Amino acid sequence: MRAADAYQRCEEITRAEARNFSYGIRLLPKPKRQAMSALYAMARRIDDVGDGPLPQDEKLARLAEMRADIDTLADGGLRDPDDPVLVGLRHAIDRFPIPAAALGEIVAGCEQDAVGKVYATIDDTEQYCRLVAGSVGRLSLGVFGASGDPEQAAKLADVLGIALQLTNILRDIVEDRGMGRVYLPTADIEQFGCAPDLTGPADAVGALVAFEAERAERHFAEGLKLLDMLDHRSRACTGAMAGIYHRLLARIAAAPTEVLEGRLSLPTSEKAWVAVRSLAGATT
Repeated sequence: MRAADAYQRCEEITRAEARNFSYGIRLLPKPKRQAMSALYAMARRIDDVGDGPLPQDEKLARLAEMRADIDTLADGGLRDPDDPVLVGLRHAIDRFPIPAAALGEIVAGCEQDAVGKVYATIDDTEQYCRLVAGSVGRLSLGVFGASGDPEQAAKLADVLGIALQLTNILRDIVEDRGMGRVYLPTADIEQFGCAPDLTGPADAVGALVAFEAERAERHFAEGLKLLDMLDHRSRACTGAMAGIYHRLLARIAAAPTEVLEGRLSLPTSEKAWVAVRSLAGATT
């Protein structure tokens, strides 16, 4: 498969599946947009297995196959030359210094989902966030590039990833509960007097959500320092994605019990407005 055809398929997946991610990707120049679409398509593939209906043993087997694909990519190879996602990734990794092995962290996070890991402390929850979201930030830095200290940039990408994923966790309490998942720390749940599965009491869950939203806000304040290390278009891309989640977090913090009524989201017009402001250089 030609790289151009592979990228086209990856961009189609991104446009169709990325509710928030695509707003930022559209602001990148073509080579970076293609590479980021390939990364998203692979992350989406991994997530779809983790969130899908397969039995646990089949999920783990599929995730092991994806880990083998990632290991081959990291070693400079390609297991399936007809797979558009793998072909796109292979070309992107050859074009940019993408730390391909970090894709394995997303697999590790989905393996935790498959086995029903319990998150006892905030350290456990934040480590999960690093696996499934911080890793995406560090992969993206391979495409974006960053000025200054690379280790500091990677650290800030991790912190911003935690902020984004904590926002996801708060937004998706009901949806995750339906899959038997609770990501908020058991210690915090007990402290606020909530049911272990976060079914109530509503006031207690609202107080817990407000507490965790403040924690996510602190991570945003630190992680957004990454924007100063990026070039204009990469900054706009990151700012758009982070800005959408930051505004969603503000909505959750303003009415924390609303997350018990279903999945919250911003209107399309507001997401587009955040993207335009980011391209103009505004911060979130």
